[in-house]
Amino acid sequence: MARAARFEQIGGPDVIEWVNVDLPDPGPGEVRMRNTVVGLNYIDVYYRTGVYPATLPSGLGSEAAGVVEAVGEGVTDFAPGDRVGTFGPALGAYATARNVTAASLLRLPDDVDDRTAAALLLKGCTTEFLVERCPKVAAGQTVLVHAAAGGVGHLLVGWLKAIGAIVIGTAGSEAKAAQAKAAGADHVILHKHEDIAARVREITQGKGVPIILDGVGMATWESSLASAAPRGLIVSYGNAGGKVTGVELGVLAAKGSLFVTRPTLFSYYATREERLAGTERLFAMLRSGAITPEIGQTFALEDAAAAHRALEAGETRGASVLTV
Repeated sequence: MARAARFEQIGGPDVIEWVNVDLPDPGPGEVRMRNTVVGLNYIDVYYRTGVYPATLPSGLGSEAAGVVEAVGEGVTDFAPGDRVGTFGPALGAYATARNVTAASLLRLPDDVDDRTAAALLLKGCTTEFLVERCPKVAAGQTVLVHAAAGGVGHLLVGWLKAIGAIVIGTAGSEAKAAQAKAAGADHVILHKHEDIAARVREITQGKGVPIILDGVGMATWESSLASAAPRGLIVSYGNAGGKVTGVELGVLAAKGSLFVTRPTLFSYYATREERLAGTERLFAMLRSGAITPEIGQTFALEDAAAAHRALEAGETRGASVLTV
């Protein structure tokens, strides 16, 4: 018997319910995974609130670390007792145990503990593709990172500095600005008190930045447009500040022939080979000290609703995990 989160309608954190689940034996190509630590990510909020569609009733969460308990027919890469991690795309990680496809798992290295894995896999792989495969940031380029002290933001800052980029971050408070600076940001803009685009132009001697990594969305869209250098690229990868809608191509032309992309993780982690390459690069950056999981909060698994409230209120820093 396992315990698992379910939501039957979209809405606030109170729609999260906990149910008992009698797990069947894993089917062909499946593994039964007992979770030890579950990752909390803003994409979980998107599913719960209907920003991203889910078939209801639905499980919640995509990231976890744990141990293989049983394997189904045809599974040869894993055995009971193996330490494993997953970051999706299937929902349902908010559970004490569940059956998952073997293809969605990776074996955890001995030097990466469960808390680190659950805090880092989804955000870290997101960081990897945002830096190295979507815009392909080069050493010496200046990059604007919105929400630079957030779960993905602080990883972006550390990763970008490790490859030789110049980082301008935005933050909502002096405390978060200090965290972004500690992660390696060269400049931090306090967006509640400063005009982001004006400060970017000041820092870059009027040129603007060639790459903008924007996980906020609508709340920073105009600032991103005004901060971009001619032929610059805006990578809009999140909706924490609302969905960007009604993009006018004429505005992109007027701002200097800008490029815009709205990528998703699993377009870049579509094959097992891409998953293995991306996670190996992630673990290498972790070992080098370029990035850290920075677990700022720990909640009990069944306190997921409280964790969601804190996340949506901007009361978290770095990563948050749910312990089983």
